[in-house]
Amino acid sequence: MTVAFAPPDNLLPDGSAPERRKARRSIGSCEAIRLPLAPSLERRRLQVYLVLLVADAVAIFAAYALVGYLYFGDWTEPGVMLQAQLLLPIYWTVAISNRAYAVDSALSVPIGARRSVIAVLAAAAIVVFLVFFLKSSQNFSRVISAFGPLAAIGTLLVARDQLVRFAHWRCGATAVNQLLLMDGGRRLDLPHSYVLDAREHGLVPDIGDPHALNRIGLFLTNMDRVIVSCAPERRSAWALVLKGVNVQAEIVDDEVVSLGAVGARRTADYGALIIAKGPLGLRNRLLKRGLDLGLALTALVLLAPLLALVALAIWLEDRGPVLFVQRRLGRGNRFFKIYKFRSMSGGQGDRAGDRSASRNDPRVTRVGRLIRATSIDELPQLVNVIKGEMSLVGPRPHALGSQAGDKLFWEIDQRYWQRHSLKPGLTGLAQVRGYRGATEHEADLTERLQSDLEYLDGWTIWRDIAILAGTARVMVHRNAF
Repeated sequence: MTVAFAPPDNLLPDGSAPERRKARRSIGSCEAIRLPLAPSLERRRLQVYLVLLVADAVAIFAAYALVGYLYFGDWTEPGVMLQAQLLLPIYWTVAISNRAYAVDSALSVPIGARRSVIAVLAAAAIVVFLVFFLKSSQNFSRVISAFGPLAAIGTLLVARDQLVRFAHWRCGATAVNQLLLMDGGRRLDLPHSYVLDAREHGLVPDIGDPHALNRIGLFLTNMDRVIVSCAPERRSAWALVLKGVNVQAEIVDDEVVSLGAVGARRTADYGALIIAKGPLGLRNRLLKRGLDLGLALTALVLLAPLLALVALAIWLEDRGPVLFVQRRLGRGNRFFKIYKFRSMSGGQGDRAGDRSASRNDPRVTRVGRLIRATSIDELPQLVNVIKGEMSLVGPRPHALGSQAGDKLFWEIDQRYWQRHSLKPGLTGLAQVRGYRGATEHEADLTERLQSDLEYLDGWTIWRDIAILAGTARVMVHRNAF
């Protein structure tokens, strides 16, 4: 048997150290395999969830007690703990609904912290509404109402940070028992997985043989997820068998990758792979557009003096046009005109984009060098955002003649066109990661494209906000020339 992941001691059957070592040896042995391969993690996951629930309650009460003590000098002051008692059940309800107690929240500090903070803020808002609606505000301190939730955020973040270690100790790296069954298919590298050769252990997907099904069931005991990599002609047999086991099951099919499928759909007459999701839903489009308009309009108003000063400096240097206008591809592979402050000498701008700016490029003016180094030359694209041609966050729009090495961008990777399913952005995930500047090698484009495709895979308003916040760190960059 092949084993890609040796489970830690806490995931081996309970018992003494020699017994655990014996279990390890049996897992790696073809002659004497010990079943089940892994202990059930359901009870351990439940323990983690219960500990999180209790820890959140303690954190909230501790926060309110601290605020009450600092303000009144006595945390037992009437109304202090009453507000905490009112907030807690609402917090639990919101936290459960937004998956603050899910596996990924328990194992990841950023995910768990973000969902907990959202739950606290939502619960606090609901409490304020209830107090106002019931006309009971005279019974509650405004200071406690304002600073209690803020203190609770701090104590919850500390608790989550500590409990992630507990979750990993109890449930392992993923809190999931995952088994990869190899049956003549492509070899996969799945970290933290058990790997078995089906043929070596006599695992045959024969629905006409109850003994064969029982043998498969024994090997799948306590597994949360099983992935089968087999030859195409055996997929149907494995699919029938895996439908009868109480486990999440998947069958590897490389067509999903080659077609770029993002899901599957089944009707009464046929099944199909979904290769494009289409536009964002109405709610998400409204959220994204609202964020774009609100921030772009605000930025234009606040930055108006700077924009006017830069425009004047560009004009005074060589009396040329202030803006550089270039045709680029936007959402849906449609052309639009992008606006930038002109940073090159008049008449030397590359409107086709055949030649990217290089370090110490003689075409760049003195003012141009400054505004390119600080990304100020991109600010006129706020107008593109307001017009709806661009978004604040999205894949950066490239010039039509842009090349990496001696190839056009889309000649290097055909997935390049997928990045145009959303509006291009003023900034993006690739830029936050530092992928900007000239594309001298094909790898320069590949790294950016990978980030763009990652951004497209499951948009959220929170990721846009995080990217906007991260952009401040790369406004000045060594590759900005």
